[in-house]
Amino acid sequence: MKATSLLQLGYKHARNDILEEIYLNTGIDKVKPVVIYGIVNERCNYKCRYCEYWRLPKYQDELSIQEWKDALTSLHDYIGSFHIEFSGGEPFIKKDFIELLEFCHHKGLKWGVTTNGSGLTKSIVERVVAAQPFNINISMDAHIAEIHDYVRGIPGSLERITKQLKMLIEERNKKNQTFPITIKPVVHASNLHILHEIPKWAQALGATAVNFQPIDRWTDETYSELWVNEDRFSELQTVVENLLEQKKAGMPILNSETTLKLWPAHFREEKAPSTVGACRVGLRNYFIRTNGDVEVCWYYSPIGNVKRQTAREIWESEDARLRRKETTSCDRLCLFTCLSQKTILDKAKMAFTLLKN
Repeated sequence: MKATSLLQLGYKHARNDILEEIYLNTGIDKVKPVVIYGIVNERCNYKCRYCEYWRLPKYQDELSIQEWKDALTSLHDYIGSFHIEFSGGEPFIKKDFIELLEFCHHKGLKWGVTTNGSGLTKSIVERVVAAQPFNINISMDAHIAEIHDYVRGIPGSLERITKQLKMLIEERNKKNQTFPITIKPVVHASNLHILHEIPKWAQALGATAVNFQPIDRWTDETYSELWVNEDRFSELQTVVENLLEQKKAGMPILNSETTLKLWPAHFREEKAPSTVGACRVGLRNYFIRTNGDVEVCWYYSPIGNVKRQTAREIWESEDARLRRKETTSCDRLCLFTCLSQKTILDKAKMAFTLLKN
């Protein structure tokens, strides 16, 4: 990861941070989308116990690759260069997804992807690295196969992903690239007791950093077996304190100190504390859904659709203005890595951690 690329993105985030403050204090609306996500499909080849995608009886229609290209071009015309984070489902099982990544590279757009790693074959890895990713996130829940494979629903998956991750690192180094590879474990009752071991394991694998994601209520299993209940809160607090100490000692943990400290509140399903401040996702987030709907937060209705509107029309619509009012008044405690509150200082610390490692 180049410092110049981070500085360019940092400038846009800092500028929008000022505009967000103006909006919150005066109501003057000059904000632009600066956090861009592309959810390319709902289909997945894994059977994670905390996810419903693989169990859906019917999937949303998917944008074609050309429709994705048109949507990103429209957004580029509106806000200039940006960083988009792709995910799914499992994005690498979408036909011609690599072509979309190559388009981003040739268009001068910074791109990242969150993947379960299963699709990173040798030929795919070579094309991915050639398209010069800004970052790659690998979703892995544990360094112990008994835990990882059970929760992910695929026997032998940890062993296969580990081999493919090493192949990705080798190709990255061979091509003299420096993009970060981040391990993204989901935090739940099955891996709580070994979470403190994951940062050191990730480093040993050659990954750049770790970014933990607490589960939310969704599937039956998140109610029956995966939620961290009150009887384990003492253990949860010990884990949080351990990770905070590791972070303080320099371990590459991307979660902010504030977010880590809020894990007990998350599992108690409390409201966001007043110290967190107004939610800002409606002032910065631009989620392009599988079917082209654009959302600022998945708890609220879409603000438009890329198949029918330009990015400018979507962001400056009355629906978008209403979502900004609704989300800034929301008191839900969100610790999803894409929704959790990040101050400009938090973002700077994350960038420093990635550059340092």
